[in-house]
Order: sequence, then structure tokens, then C-alpha cells
Amino acid sequence: MKGLVIKNTGSWYTVRLDDGQLIDCKIKGNFRLRGIRSTNPVAVGDRVSLTPPLAQGEGATAFITEIEDRRNYIIRKSINLSKQSHIIAANVDQALLIVTVNRPQTSTTFIDRFLASAEAYRVPVILIFNKTDLLDDDERRYQQMMMTLYENIGYECRAISAETGDGVEELRPLLAGKITVLSGNSGVGKSTLINRLIPGLNLRTAEISDAHQTGMHTTTFSEMVSLPPLAPCSSPLAPSYLIDTPGIKGFGTFDMEPEELTSYFKEIFHFSKGCRFSNCTHTHEPGCAVRKALDEHYIAESRYQSYLSMLNDKEEGKYREAY
Repeated sequence: MKGLVIKNTGSWYTVRLDDGQLIDCKIKGNFRLRGIRSTNPVAVGDRVSLTPPLAQGEGATAFITEIEDRRNYIIRKSINLSKQSHIIAANVDQALLIVTVNRPQTSTTFIDRFLASAEAYRVPVILIFNKTDLLDDDERRYQQMMMTLYENIGYECRAISAETGDGVEELRPLLAGKITVLSGNSGVGKSTLINRLIPGLNLRTAEISDAHQTGMHTTTFSEMVSLPPLAPCSSPLAPSYLIDTPGIKGFGTFDMEPEELTSYFKEIFHFSKGCRFSNCTHTHEPGCAVRKALDEHYIAESRYQSYLSMLNDKEEGKYREAY
């Protein structure tokens, strides 16, 4: 039997078989021994093969025995297990990274690490700036500055309020016919946005901690849900899906070599072609076109600092090889 993993609740997975049937299953006992050093060797979005339960009724269990080759995935370093990775979602068409300039504040370092990882695994990203209804004038100016920064690099940005619905309907054409993963810090409003896009789903949401202005986890597992089709529709589209994921506080990049990092920052890669040395790290070498562009404000200081932080992570051995 073959199917698509649509939900992961720890040790159990829900698979939608090719005939539409839903079946709960586990991983075959020796599956973890194949060299997949991940906290979740099977991810939502994976195409899998599984064995049917040997018996019927309560206690009968199906097992996933094989994962088909992935065309892409979003992956990060496991926070507590430095030798392992955590796959956020697999086989996606794009990612919506939900960010907020306040309540809670999404750091530029988090955004840049996510974008770099998405570039590495060929996943297009749209930045969604949420909670516009809560911003004062200074915060609105800062949000516009952030949007301009990333739009100039080449990333599409949208400003919305999932709470009031402002700007949400304009997202539907971007999602039509695609598998889209939603990610972001805890508390940025992913569940609220999905509830807006899919009326009646009623995902649980939580208030932001007043003491620390940080989000609290409400989604505790990843799940793929169907988006209602656009109507009227002039031409048939493939089904549209959203993958809801737990909020994450940090984003450690995984399996990136120092010499590769440049190519995951679009504007740094553009200027690096003018460097004197082909293996320039853009930190101290003479004739570095990247640092010249930085001095002339063609590259944002925040982006350069994010690049350095990832470079330093690798040099300090915090990130290990993927298995």
C-alpha cells in the first residue's frame, strides 16, 4: 500500500492512501537503523509504502516500511540533539514564514536562517507580516522597512491581520493548487490564520505571554489540511493544502558547509562574484566585493550579521553532518 503522510503525532502517523482511505500507522522497528539521524525520520508530506495490519480490529497496526525520494524539504537542527535534524515538512511547493514585529518580535536572524535553509533545499518562501492591527506608528514604519529590505532581495512580502481578516483573502490565489507549509515562532498567529482560511476548522489558539511577549505552543504536531477551492474558478486546479507546524523558537541550520553559505544569501551571492578570491569568506580577505557592498549599504547589516552567525556556528562545530 502507498499513500501520503498527512499527520504526525509523535510515534503515530496518519497516512491517506491512494484510494482516499485514512490509516494510522507506526514506523517499522528497524526503520530508524537505516542511518536517518532525525527526530522524525518520516515527515508530513512524505510519500510512503506501508504494510497492512496483520489482524483486524483493535490492536491491529500498519507499519511504514519505505519513504519515496523527496523532491525537497524544510529541515533544521534539533534543538536538544545536535547530531540530529528535525524535518519540518517534505515535498512542498512553497513556505509561508509568518513573522511579527511585536507580540512577539521575530528576529531578523531567525528570518534569515529560515530563508537560507529554504534556499538550500529549493523551497520558495513568502514572508507574511501578521498582527498589523496591533502596530503603533513606529512599529508600522519598522514593518515597512523590513518588508522593503526583503522585497529588494527578491522575497515576496505581505502584511495581514489574521485576527481581523485584513489581507487574508488576498493570500488565497497564492495558495491555490499548491502544498504550502506554514512556519514561524510560537505565537505569531499561524493557527489564527489557518482558522481564517478554513472556516470551521477551529484550531486552538493562545494568548501571548504578557511577561515576556513570547508565544506559547498551541500546535503540538504537524498536520496537512485541505484548503477550500477558489470559486468561481476558470480552470481546474490541483488540490490546495496547508501544512500546519508547531511554533519554533530558534532555527538551527543543518548540513551546510561554510563555502556554501554565500549562495544561500541572494544578495551576498550576487556581489560575491566580484570578490578577488573564489573561496572568499567575506570576513577579512582583501578585494572582497561583499564587504565593499556592505560599506556602501547595498547589503543590509542585519543580513551580513546573520551570515556571520551561521558561519561562526559551523566553525564552532555546532552543526554536524546530516545522515
